[in-house]
Amino acid sequence: MNGISLNLFPGGRYKALTFSYDDGRMQDRKLVEIFNRYGLKGTFHLNSGKFGTDHGGYIEEQEVAALYAGHEVSAHTVNHPFLERVPRERVIMEVMEDRRNLEQLVGYPVRGMSYPFGTYNDEVVDTLSTLGIRYCRTVRSTGEWSVPQHPLTWHPTCHHKQMHEYADSFLEFDPPAHYVNLSLLYVWGHSYEFDNDNNWQTIEDFCAKMSGRPDIWYATNIEIVDYLEARKRLAFSVDGRVVHNPSALSVWATVHGKAVEIQGGATVRLDD
Repeated sequence: MNGISLNLFPGGRYKALTFSYDDGRMQDRKLVEIFNRYGLKGTFHLNSGKFGTDHGGYIEEQEVAALYAGHEVSAHTVNHPFLERVPRERVIMEVMEDRRNLEQLVGYPVRGMSYPFGTYNDEVVDTLSTLGIRYCRTVRSTGEWSVPQHPLTWHPTCHHKQMHEYADSFLEFDPPAHYVNLSLLYVWGHSYEFDNDNNWQTIEDFCAKMSGRPDIWYATNIEIVDYLEARKRLAFSVDGRVVHNPSALSVWATVHGKAVEIQGGATVRLDD
């Protein structure tokens, strides 16, 4: 497929930014307000068994749908156990019940997750693959701007304590026309840490710096996974000149130096 590269996000953008926050603590209210003000998107991994507990330390069940509207609600298990230390049956219960509880609140299938305590083993990963979970975030920061090769062990770029170390270089990055990699900055953390560290200004400053950039796609975790899946499903002719997109999502590619949209359900000649 000479001259063709699947190196673009939606809208012909070549960079994306996503956030991932755990536990559903009351500080999510302030964090969501900041994200909304700057037009950014986040994924929030919730423990449905902890709603309204810890003397108000956790958000209330009845506020979930409205609070996280426009963002993604994702699983984090019901009770936040070490999944690699409990029987497989308990893993299934923790994940499926969390999904069920959250889906009743938000009205859509919950297909993502983050590992409680960031810990897992091969058996846990294999089990998640049978439970309708499409991705699961770890806590191992890579320092890289890469998309996940194995979504059930999705390693983020950095914790929010290091996010400013990557901001300027990410914004200034201008890949050459032949660049073939998608560039994703993935920041994770816990919203209560901003209270603990008395540093809400750091996330304010970061969001202000990153917002409103025409070359950045602001997406939730599941939107990124769905887009990568749609990209994989593209079917090319042997000579690479014709492509069919069987998914509902548009996929963008660079064709001879130009951004081309391959709409969902469309068959496109790339040499026209």
